[in-house]
Amino acid sequence: MEYFADRNLGAKIFPAILRDAGITVHTHNDHFAHDAPDTEWIPVVAQRGWVILTSDAAIRRNPLERDAVLSSRATLLVLVGANAKTSELAHNFVNTLPRVEAFLTREPAPMMAKVFRPNPTSHVSEGKPGRVERVQL
Repeated sequence: MEYFADRNLGAKIFPAILRDAGITVHTHNDHFAHDAPDTEWIPVVAQRGWVILTSDAAIRRNPLERDAVLSSRATLLVLVGANAKTSELAHNFVNTLPRVEAFLTREPAPMMAKVFRPNPTSHVSEGKPGRVERVQL
């Protein structure tokens, strides 16, 4: 499975942590202009079959962006972590990867899901996985 980290997750720390764990991840800056609107890159990423990773939960509430997800049959995962550092989101994704991939094999596109950190969040540094939940688009 290949993943795409949008610009909200940055171009260095987040993808480096995933790559160090053996995960194939593409970054926004490697494929699109920095200011490319979400409605432009979402269909391209979906066509390539990459799972979109973001920390931007507002995509769900923006009609144009939500429609881009639906019409392109994208799979979008929102990494939840109010005020969490990008590195913590990355480590949680790595810890939760088996659950994420099992979830993705069960849930058809188009879809959006949230990847939560374990509670308490201090468990991220201990390697404990979070959970994955589909959300209504």
